[in-house]
Amino acid sequence: MRLWADGDHPYTRPVPRAGVSSTSLAPGPLTEGPARLELLGIPVDRCTLPQALARCEATVTQQGAPLQVVTLNPEMVMQARRQPELAKAIRGAGLILPDGAGVVWACRRLGEPMPGWIAGADFLQELAEMAVKRGWSIFLLGGRPGVAEAAARALELAHPGLLVGGTWSGSPAAEEAAAICQRIRSSGARVLAVAFGVPQQDLWISRHLGQTGAKVGIGVGGSLDYLAGRVPRAPVALRKVGLEWSFRLARQPWRLPRMLRGAPFFWEAFRESRRRSRP
Repeated sequence: MRLWADGDHPYTRPVPRAGVSSTSLAPGPLTEGPARLELLGIPVDRCTLPQALARCEATVTQQGAPLQVVTLNPEMVMQARRQPELAKAIRGAGLILPDGAGVVWACRRLGEPMPGWIAGADFLQELAEMAVKRGWSIFLLGGRPGVAEAAARALELAHPGLLVGGTWSGSPAAEEAAAICQRIRSSGARVLAVAFGVPQQDLWISRHLGQTGAKVGIGVGGSLDYLAGRVPRAPVALRKVGLEWSFRLARQPWRLPRMLRGAPFFWEAFRESRRRSRP
């Protein structure tokens, strides 16, 4: 089986620029194939793209608990170490994708090599392609007003036949949760993509996915902005070598403080690897 690098797998299509009370989920780790590792105290699954997609497909087609998908990057690891509630939500997710070259580097440094990283933006495209083939409906939640609608149009253009059950900007505010869950449940969507940002999107999915009727819920961060054409994504060449972060920083310098908060991740991984190598 070939392991596809970010942006290189065969089903990825270029996306056209389009117009401008809680239920606790603990479905547990992947039960077949991939192992769940500990990365600086935060779990991540050693999985390939086909394995991750197979887990999502099995969840939709079989009876059982819905599946929360987390896209874990270095910044999120450090944030979870500071925020126990986020760490708990990640630990309870059924699928934790290694999102970014930093996570892959750290796992290799710690003696737990990954087959590669799976970018959340690319995984959303893969879910959309699978949804077309299986006849599933997708719901897009979050983003600024108009972004989810534009992202839906882009996904429909990139994946002809895709059923978008609905879109809604919404918010992670607790008082809006019941209405949002009802809207999603009424749409009949099987896949829910939430773009509230970290940690809000992952906490929201952990608390409310079971009330939405969706079988797969994934936090997609800025992916809807990419799809909607509001924010350009790094060229594929940069993504393949793990430098997408540098493109984002150049286009959005306001992200620097956020990136600096995640920078200790690399020092902590290096220090932990040195500790483990001592006799």
